[in-house]
Amino acid sequence: MLVQQILKSKGDSGVITITPETPVSEVASILAERRIGGVVVSSDGERPEGILSERDIVRALAVRGAPCLQETASQMMTRNPVCCTRQDTSDAVLARMTDGRFRHMPVVENGKLVGIVTIGDVVKARLEELSMEKSALEGMIMGY
Repeated sequence: MLVQQILKSKGDSGVITITPETPVSEVASILAERRIGGVVVSSDGERPEGILSERDIVRALAVRGAPCLQETASQMMTRNPVCCTRQDTSDAVLARMTDGRFRHMPVVENGKLVGIVTIGDVVKARLEELSMEKSALEGMIMGY
């Protein structure tokens, strides 16, 4: 399955971006309010400069305590996030996420942000694909 198919199944909700100057406390509120695990950091809303996830915030809290919530996204974000394109396969994306131990991957075309996929999106797509393959094989065995 291609990333473009995953994006299509997610619908057109857009990608939540924040600026590098956004306070981490505000990012935490956005994540909680929208029930998402990460946001793309971008000065212009088009080029991903970084990504900031719940995990990043929790780790910073554990190390530096509550004052880290006053930092800006640029101080805490993972810079130069690993990205994919709409033409990448779900297997390739899943392998990169697993190897890199991250859960969110911006989708970029011609240097511009067009979407984001999560490990949950990719696993769901892969499970649907396996289910369809299973049904097809059962049909072949049963003679349908």
